[in-house]
Formats: sequence, C-alpha cells, structure tokens
Amino acid sequence: MSGNKELSAEMSFFVYLLEKYAEYKDSDVPQILKRFDESGMTEYIMQMYPMYHTERIENAFYDIDRKMRK
Repeated sequence: MSGNKELSAEMSFFVYLLEKYAEYKDSDVPQILKRFDESGMTEYIMQMYPMYHTERIENAFYDIDRKMRK
C-alpha cells in the first residue's frame, strides 16, 4: 500500500465545494453528500472540475441547483 495520502486536485476541490455548498444551503456535509450521491451529482461535479475550479464558487452552486431541479 502506498504511503502517499494526498488527495488529487479534483478530490480536494470536491471536498472544498461540498463544505461550501453545505454552508450555502444551511445544511450539513453528510446530508449534502447523500443528496449528491443519490442524484448522480457527485460524478457530475467531478467531471465539471475543469470549469468549476476556474470560476466563482457561486457559479458552481447555481449550476448544481439547476441540475438538481431537473
């Protein structure tokens, strides 16, 4: 087993986004993660990393909200 415990840039950003999105929604991280996982948003967010990490985090929130409503 490798001793390297560093997260990828994508995963580090996902954790950051998850924490900030939970704050934005006045919710907690486990609840938000469950919603993301159940709706397929976790994979979507990871795929959107190239765009999300270069924009304001609020733009990601608006996009996630829009996708979750569909």
